[in-house]
This record gives sequence, C-alpha cells and structure tokens, in this order.
Amino acid sequence: MLKIYTLSNCDTCRAATKWLRAHAVAFEERAIRETPPSLAELRTMLAAQGGELWKLFNTSGRDYREQKLGEKLPALTPAAALALLGANGNLVKRPFLVGEGVALVGFDEARWRASVLRP
Repeated sequence: MLKIYTLSNCDTCRAATKWLRAHAVAFEERAIRETPPSLAELRTMLAAQGGELWKLFNTSGRDYREQKLGEKLPALTPAAALALLGANGNLVKRPFLVGEGVALVGFDEARWRASVLRP
C-alpha cells in the first residue's frame, strides 16, 4: 500500500489525496509533522530524485529559511541532510508519496498518473 505524508492545511496535499481517492488508489495518510518519513523512505525518495537532496526539502518553509539551509545544503552530506529531514517533518517537501515502485514528492498530476496508475 502507498503511504502519503501530508500537512492538513496544505492545499497541494489535499489535491493529492483527493486525486488518489478519485482514482481508487489505496493509501495510508500520515501527518508529516508528527511522523516524518523514515530514513529508509527518505533514502528511497532521494534515489528516485537522482540523488538531488534539495528536491526533498520544503525550500519555501519557515524552518528551511530560519536554519539557512539554502546556504548550508550544498555542504551537507546526504546522511546529515536525511537526518535533518527525518527529525523535522516541516523540512520535507510535501506531499511525499512512497510505496512499492513509487516515490514521488510534490504533486504533479501527470507524473503521478504515470507512476501510480501503471497498467
């Protein structure tokens, strides 16, 4: 089953879960702040994003800006960056959808259709 990490007041997250329901896709929803993705899930997502760490970060979020991660991220090791994400769900870009053969961050209907609704 797919697992989607969301934030309740995030319009994009609501659009993503609505899309999943409309397409009868079974999923488990988790609150990203309270239960951030596991390190294993973060590693899976990082691999799916071609190793580009910045794609996993919510770069427009307050926590990201306050920690000045835009400046620090290039010098962080992948292990250090994933540890930050795993410890603070506010830093993780959402929605974050992961499951067997699926690893998507952000909601783009065309990409989700190609990855989730495979024939």
